[in-house]
Amino acid sequence: MYNCNSGRKPNSARKQQGFTLIELMVVLVILGILFGLVVPNVVGRGDEARVTAAQTDIRTLENALETYRLHNSAYPSTDQGLEALVSQPNGSPQANNWRGPYVRQTPTDPWGNPYAYIAEGNGYEIISYGADGQAGGSDINQDISSNDSE
Repeated sequence: MYNCNSGRKPNSARKQQGFTLIELMVVLVILGILFGLVVPNVVGRGDEARVTAAQTDIRTLENALETYRLHNSAYPSTDQGLEALVSQPNGSPQANNWRGPYVRQTPTDPWGNPYAYIAEGNGYEIISYGADGQAGGSDINQDISSNDSE
């Protein structure tokens, strides 16, 4: 005699095919608690990331300016600005040894504003005016300067 149910359990294994309402509620409560703990710690980090990105951009520009100075014996003038790192300044005798571009494009800060560049004697300052794009401010509107790291 042949038993076609050999090795199989009776139909009782087929009765439970999914989650009960209570199981789903428990999972949703656990997820709610996790989101309640994690989301407040993550929200607002975008502004901190932009400040860090601006500081990193300024360090990159400082390296490019040092390379420019090594090739041309001086930093670009305030009038030439950071554009001198992208394309050779016209009519500038100090840029005769220009070997750029030193950066791919004229940089903008993480808020989409151009970096300010001020040549000061034998030095310079690079400034991001923060989220508001205006001089001064506090929190995310605070200026970020190459002189801050000194």
